[in-house]
Amino acid sequence: MSEQTTSKSTMTMGRFGPARGRMGAPTEKPKNSKGALKRLAAYLSAERMRVLLLLAMILITVAAGVLAPRYQSSAIDRLVDRRFGEIPRLLGFMLICYIISGIGTFLQGYASARLSQGVIRRLRGDLFHKIIGLPIGYIDAHAHGDLMSRMTNDAENVSNVISQSLGSLFSSLLTLIGTAVMMLTYSVPLTLLTCLTVIGSVVVTNVLSRIMRRYYLKRQTLLGNLNGIVEEKITGLKTVTAYNLQDEASDEFTATSNELTRTAIKADIISSTMGPIMNMLNNMSFVIVAVFGAWFAVKGYISVGVISAFTIYSRQFSRPINEMAQLYGQIQTALAGAERIFTVMDEPSEDMSGQEESPVTEGTIEFKHVDFSYVPGKQVIFDFNLKVEPGKKIALVGSTGCGKTTVVNLLMRFYDPDSGEILIDGVKTTDISRKTLRDDVGIVLQDSMLFTDTVRGNLKYANSELTDEDMMNAARISNCDQVARALPDGYDTVLTGAGASLSQGQKQLLTIGRAFLSLPKLLILDEATSSVDTRTEKHIQDAMSELMKNRTSLIIAHRLSTIRDADQIVVMDKGHIVETGTHEELLAKGGMYHTLYMTQFAGQST
Repeated sequence: MSEQTTSKSTMTMGRFGPARGRMGAPTEKPKNSKGALKRLAAYLSAERMRVLLLLAMILITVAAGVLAPRYQSSAIDRLVDRRFGEIPRLLGFMLICYIISGIGTFLQGYASARLSQGVIRRLRGDLFHKIIGLPIGYIDAHAHGDLMSRMTNDAENVSNVISQSLGSLFSSLLTLIGTAVMMLTYSVPLTLLTCLTVIGSVVVTNVLSRIMRRYYLKRQTLLGNLNGIVEEKITGLKTVTAYNLQDEASDEFTATSNELTRTAIKADIISSTMGPIMNMLNNMSFVIVAVFGAWFAVKGYISVGVISAFTIYSRQFSRPINEMAQLYGQIQTALAGAERIFTVMDEPSEDMSGQEESPVTEGTIEFKHVDFSYVPGKQVIFDFNLKVEPGKKIALVGSTGCGKTTVVNLLMRFYDPDSGEILIDGVKTTDISRKTLRDDVGIVLQDSMLFTDTVRGNLKYANSELTDEDMMNAARISNCDQVARALPDGYDTVLTGAGASLSQGQKQLLTIGRAFLSLPKLLILDEATSSVDTRTEKHIQDAMSELMKNRTSLIIAHRLSTIRDADQIVVMDKGHIVETGTHEELLAKGGMYHTLYMTQFAGQST
């Protein structure tokens, strides 16, 4: 609609930051972690069997991974004591543990993937059903790209955490506990010495993460700016070329690109130090285990096999801590995404209440003292009074922003008036359910919306029960039969990209045919010919004339030549009705309509 004053179609820019889960990447934090986690837990409980399968696989994998070094330790001790007979059995147990661990890891990944897809399917389904049930006012007041981002980016973050991070978190926690217990059973002093390097790893990780987060955040911002520059200059390339500003555009891009490059190099250098530093600390852990382990072995406190086990356990002990530190950021980002999803799901759905049995019988429309504002304090319709008799054709005209489309919004109950009332056949629209009301109203908008479906599916969109014969008869009457038959597969041609392969006139004829097939009692035409040429306009006018026969029609038009035969023309200005009458009567008055008509006749835009 051309005058939806609060409509926002701005698409939010995608996130162009570092790879998800990378150490130091910017972390989006939720406002209420507990609330988001509790609601996510409800979705997980619906997949309880898969959750139990995942936990079972984690327990088996962790147990096998923790026990394997113990058998290795025992085998080495038997070798030192020259008790060779028991070694094959111990090595067999160790091999079995590693095999179980490998199989368990595979099954853990499988269970995580099934669990995440099950949860995200439910979550996305609930969100989509919520969005299509939201009031039009909410959709108009929120960026469409932001709603799409919640369906895609935020849902994907939740899915990734469930499939990759949830299992890793429990696995790391259980591995940490199991490894600590095994180490303590061997040697408390050596365990405490091993923990020194772990504490060092945590401190270094925390310091480097803070530094990297700052550079990654700056890189993310600069990358978003660079993409914005590219999109803007490519979209407006004709304008840039027309004003010979290619060099300036190139300089702007180069300046931002250079700054991004410098920031990215610093971020990557700091990031690349993380691995070597962690390896150094791990190697220090091996040195500590080797030196003090050897000394304890000489003193008889531990055996040689215990040193071997501690070498493995020290790595197993530090790895989960580092993993959990990295998982924290991912989980926080996912919870923030879940919170954004639940914010939409908590919005009140459109009120569909009202009398179910209030169909249009005659088609009388009456507006009584209607006031309306999209935003409190900024009124756009003032004391609007209008009565439309059954079967009459009424045209609303006026300059852009005068409130014509708002009147249609109120009639369709996309919004309800602040005061006053709208009646259809003497019944208040607020007493009629929105579903019943919209079943009786056909609407053709300026922006022709076609769906990814066949021509047949698009024509039958509002009334799928009609036969193909009825559809083709309606198509011939509405002048869209030739459009369909000219396509490669006729009525079975699949339209994609909102009918991008069709001209504006062809799309408009198909939408008129769709409105015809909906068998409406009332008809609304919102600037249906404003974007087509004069020849195509004649075809559309003929189609609309057939569509309007014996129907109460409300027409919004900028081209005043198209509504000369209207039974009544209503001239609006700044939310008020300033003139009413037929085309000839209004021209004779010499008022605002006369001015608008003569201005258009002179070829000037209104």
